[in-house]
Amino acid sequence: MARDRLVLAVDGGNSKTDVAVVSEHGEVLATGRAGAFVPQRDGVPAAADVVEQALATLPPAVMPVGGFDHVSACLAGADLPVEEEALAREFAARGFGRDVAVRNDTFALLRAGASASWGVAVVCGAGINAVGVSPTGAVARFPALGRVSGDWGGGQGLAEEALWHAARAEDGRGSPTALTGLVTSHFGTATVEELVLDLHFGQVDEGRLHELSPGVLAAAADGDAVARSLVERQAEEVTVLAEVCLRRLGLLETPAEVVLGGGLLTARDPLLTSLLDPAFALRAPRAKLVVADVPPVMGAALLGLEHLGATETAESRLRAHYDRPARPEPSGVG
Repeated sequence: MARDRLVLAVDGGNSKTDVAVVSEHGEVLATGRAGAFVPQRDGVPAAADVVEQALATLPPAVMPVGGFDHVSACLAGADLPVEEEALAREFAARGFGRDVAVRNDTFALLRAGASASWGVAVVCGAGINAVGVSPTGAVARFPALGRVSGDWGGGQGLAEEALWHAARAEDGRGSPTALTGLVTSHFGTATVEELVLDLHFGQVDEGRLHELSPGVLAAAADGDAVARSLVERQAEEVTVLAEVCLRRLGLLETPAEVVLGGGLLTARDPLLTSLLDPAFALRAPRAKLVVADVPPVMGAALLGLEHLGATETAESRLRAHYDRPARPEPSGVG
């Protein structure tokens, strides 16, 4: 008797890597987790090692001989087609599956949060990125390589900007701001300059700067003008990414879901949320904002089930497993 076909879903993120084994009927047979998936920093083989570490946490019984029938991997750091291809080759060479599809992690967010297979997704976590898919399958995306490709924001970007303002406030080049106290208190330094030097000499990991982002949001809510300007800019960046995707796909005049994900957006900060509503009302009035309340690995799994031609019942069973369907935000947008 033939066994059910199995999908290996992978969500590789900057902070963690999630895997799920899903049957063609939508049953989640096992899940696992490992560390950060950062091929742009660690290299493709090391990033694939992280997936192997996640697989090693799964029960042996769910690991099929000869690999999974389909691997649906949505990965941070797979920002360009050449990067997707390199990761797919590495996964195939390691025997993860007979058929491997690698996409950027924004595709998982879109599929997890949208009610259909198309729409726009904006992720604002450690970094920021967006993708759009039209009803015909056309795709709009960005290189997402950081400031060199025009990106701004996300937890890391917001915090770096806060540190810039704090340093200038401390030495007199900039306006006074509560961000100065935020920086020193969070990192336990006497001055902002002390932290800057610690970063310069490698005594503090620059990747820790994102820890400042909740404090930036709090300072903005408390009325700090500099912090508020950063949150306003973040709202503008989220909006313009979605607007550009919609425009490229000819969807600005079409009711379309815009899925919001990543830590900065799923936290539902009251100020940031309140800024998004009027921004979308002005720039993309037919957009319907949806905050994704399910793990992105579910989106990777849904893409895998669709690849196998699974039924709607299977997809519903998968969504029911996670039991936290994405819901539209209360909003005047749309």
